[in-house]
Amino acid sequence: MAVVAIALAACGNLKNSSFGSNSNNTTTTGSKTTTTTGSTGSDFYQGVIKNGQYRTSKSRGVNVSQNDNVMNLKSFEMGLLDVSKKQFPTNKYVFQEGQYISSSTVENWLGRYSKNNKDGLNPKNNGKKDPNTRNPIYLQQLEEQDYMIQNGSKLSLGGVTIGLGMNSVDYYTKVQYGATYETNISTTELTTKGKQYANTVLQRLRHKSALKDVPIVLALYKQSSNDSLVGGNMIAYGVSKSGSTSVAKWKSLNWNNYVFPATSESKNAGANNNDESDFSSFKSHVQNFFPNLSGVTANAHYKDKSLSKLSVNITTKFYSETEIISFTQYLATAAKRYLPSGVPVEITVKSANGDVQSFLARTASGSSYYTHVFSDQGNN
Repeated sequence: MAVVAIALAACGNLKNSSFGSNSNNTTTTGSKTTTTTGSTGSDFYQGVIKNGQYRTSKSRGVNVSQNDNVMNLKSFEMGLLDVSKKQFPTNKYVFQEGQYISSSTVENWLGRYSKNNKDGLNPKNNGKKDPNTRNPIYLQQLEEQDYMIQNGSKLSLGGVTIGLGMNSVDYYTKVQYGATYETNISTTELTTKGKQYANTVLQRLRHKSALKDVPIVLALYKQSSNDSLVGGNMIAYGVSKSGSTSVAKWKSLNWNNYVFPATSESKNAGANNNDESDFSSFKSHVQNFFPNLSGVTANAHYKDKSLSKLSVNITTKFYSETEIISFTQYLATAAKRYLPSGVPVEITVKSANGDVQSFLARTASGSSYYTHVFSDQGNN
């Protein structure tokens, strides 16, 4: 959402946006080389800029290349930010992409344990091909997030969050380029393995002088399967303080993602029936108003059985600029009337070829929707 806000600021007028004030005040260190991005609202962290460039992660995007659900990466990162806010509030900490774990280190840790890779966290290959007897790949991805403390003109490391993405399904082939098979991994098993790996990672991090005594949050993420229409969800986290090398207490998280409307592949047993009913009413009125639609779906994000965010995706069959403007105007009215209140809502309208045509958003406390129609003419 932060990326969307930046993109919108570049192409349109944000003065009526409900994302909050877009501050461009920056904090500079004594060397005049490190600044912060400024805040776009209390829900977001400021980021770190060094030598005029955003400080990117040293290991971002490294994962075991076997999961084809692109929703997992985005859901993993956003879930990790939400967990981090519990320990590192946005008004006290500045976000920095991971700087202490290199890509090569993450690649080794995500690999299988072997004679040539004794740092591998995943179990060694036992040579078996049966889905119930082989050793699966449990750990799919690992991400580091750093949280800085601003002291006057200086930024110092205040803590680190490490996310471990655990497979619920491990995909493999019995022969090269052969058919794909699956090993299903229960939530209990992946949680047990995840906690074990988290403590091993924690012990390794404590050997780094910069990370010896800072708080470190370890979070476990359950990856969704390749055929899932939504990403996975965070299932547990723990905090290591005062240089400890193990997590003494883990807190379970009841976070879930659902697709509206439900399909035969997506079961919405944990979703609120009223929320799904509200979306159905919204969808019905939208499709009646504009029949030239390919689809209207939503990703519903729940925390402790309560809706925390709704992301609506609409695909159109029309390209007329006037149609898109009228349709966006109608969506703002229909969304305000039918969609659940008290939660953040995003609505993205795309063409059949994937081009974004318009965007609408409302904060949890807002009543009206910010809207923007994208124009190829550059005059909107």
